[in-house]
Amino acid sequence: MPRKPRQQRSRATVDAIIEAGFICVARHGVANTTTRHIADVAGIGVGSLYEYFANKEDIFDAMNKRFVDDVVQLIRDITPHMLALDIEPAIELVFRHFGEFLTRDDERYLKVARQIVQADTKDYVEPVSKALMDMLMRYIVSHAELMRLPDIPTMAYIIINGGIFTVLRHLSSEDPPISYAQLSRGLASMVNSWVQQNLPPPARGAAGKRRRNG
Repeated sequence: MPRKPRQQRSRATVDAIIEAGFICVARHGVANTTTRHIADVAGIGVGSLYEYFANKEDIFDAMNKRFVDDVVQLIRDITPHMLALDIEPAIELVFRHFGEFLTRDDERYLKVARQIVQADTKDYVEPVSKALMDMLMRYIVSHAELMRLPDIPTMAYIIINGGIFTVLRHLSSEDPPISYAQLSRGLASMVNSWVQQNLPPPARGAAGKRRRNG
């Protein structure tokens, strides 16, 4: 049974194996990456690799979890920057940072994201969905007028999970019908249109009008 990394040196070895996994996927693709490839890039023997991971699938699972952790951290890092923006530029900011994140370092994260799309995504999507929900609620609190929107929890759930599904579908395609920029602009415009159509007038203004008419 692979051992758990308890000492600092062991944790460093595990990190090196996971990093090597990303590099190998970027070079060879998911299907063609082998434990030998990963061990060579990590600078260890295959036997040492098996001390920490039972097989290639275990390494990929650790890579997927690292990917999700980094996405969640990215969301937390950009949240303060989008709070002061209007809806459309705020959403496009999130998409831009996420796109840059996916395509850096030979698109290693993009290729891992495509692998996640092909697997059972529940364990990977839920942490990202929660982080996005926290971001959205902070945005709404920072824009008090949005608190007047109807049924915020339901629409937040639909927007976030629908957006995640759409992005995952886009990432899973080698030749998507629209560009990533078009996708981000379209989703931002769609959310902004819904907000503008469903945002009721300020209650205070309505009350004042009733008093004047009375």
